[in-house]
Amino acid sequence: MVDETSLDERLADLATGGRQGAAPMAAELIRARGDRRRRRKRAARASGGVLLAAAVVVGGLSLVRPGSEPAPTAADPGPSASAPRFVAPTPAPGEEYAVELGYVYDAVELDGGRFRVTVQQLRDEKGRAVPTGVVHELTLPAVTPVEVERLTGGEPGDQRLEDVVGRLRAGPQWVFALDYDGEGRVQSLREAHWLTVE
Repeated sequence: MVDETSLDERLADLATGGRQGAAPMAAELIRARGDRRRRRKRAARASGGVLLAAAVVVGGLSLVRPGSEPAPTAADPGPSASAPRFVAPTPAPGEEYAVELGYVYDAVELDGGRFRVTVQQLRDEKGRAVPTGVVHELTLPAVTPVEVERLTGGEPGDQRLEDVVGRLRAGPQWVFALDYDGEGRVQSLREAHWLTVE
């Protein structure tokens, strides 16, 4: 029995010592840990704001580079006060391109392998091409990809603007879907053969 008593006492002493070592954290330690977390969150928010401001500044500076010639973009040729203004379409979130429908005509060759074309904007109303009243000019590289079908006698194919520009020198006749990237530049033209033109 002596052995059992001493064993019971020893176990009781260990249990008591374990309870003393497993005491809950002091309130000061809890507050200090919470304060550290709060400071880290504030620092993360502040650095995110600084990064956003830096991105805006860099983006603004890249738009206003002195001495560099701007890339050809969709431009408004100075419409009259009564004409609707042209605004280059922008891609929807998750989309690579935005589309403008329009007659492409009056092609004129410029220096440096570029062409200026006039675009009479259209909208698709149940498969019918309907004018919007917006007319603007674009300057496009001669190598701009063009998907054609009717323009080449009904045979679908891929060509370059310089290959089909002869047919685009006359007035409004050919309807295209113009694909704009996020910076307002036309990346390609696709003949809108699915539209009924009146």
